[in-house]
Amino acid sequence: MAAPLPPSRPRIPGSGLAKGLAVTLRTMTRKTVTAQYPDVQPELPPRSRGVIALFEENCTVCMLCARECPDWCIYIDSHKETVPAATPGGRERSRNVLDRFAIDFSLCMYCGICIEVCPFDALFWSPEFEYAETDILELTHERDKLREWMWTVPEPPALDAGAEEPKEIAAARKTAEKLAAQRAKEAQEAQQTQEAQQARATQQDQKEEGEE
Repeated sequence: MAAPLPPSRPRIPGSGLAKGLAVTLRTMTRKTVTAQYPDVQPELPPRSRGVIALFEENCTVCMLCARECPDWCIYIDSHKETVPAATPGGRERSRNVLDRFAIDFSLCMYCGICIEVCPFDALFWSPEFEYAETDILELTHERDKLREWMWTVPEPPALDAGAEEPKEIAAARKTAEKLAAQRAKEAQEAQQTQEAQQARATQQDQKEEGEE
């Protein structure tokens, strides 16, 4: 058998009216702040979901974002191109070239799945929100517009002082240092070769002068 409910506290007549008047009095004593939009842009939170921006250089046309989109509002077209062999006797390769990347924001529900599943960091959240149109058909924005929004994407938050360096940055730095060392070595070898040639030329001139 269920336990009986505890007796409810008796309500004081007029308590609801008193609470409402208290809220009104607190509001009356506060300074009124008017948002001067659109003359003054609002300060949005750093993780605001405005629109989806495209970093085209990172897109490999894997179609993962379009397949995972629950609204099917991402349209991608591409074609294949043959890349010549990098070394003699090597094999030619083919790569996907992006022709169209469009998002229909009249269907998008801003779930962010496409950004989360992108394995190459080609999609980002932009805080841009002023993209209203008078015609719903014009809410399908092509890759040129998505690329413009890329420059409004805020920088990622700074890492903690004791945090490890991301693997991507470490690999990029290692590659850059290796390339710089290789170029320095090539420049040094070229300089040594030039000095040796100048020394041989000087010796040849001195030898010819001695024979004369």
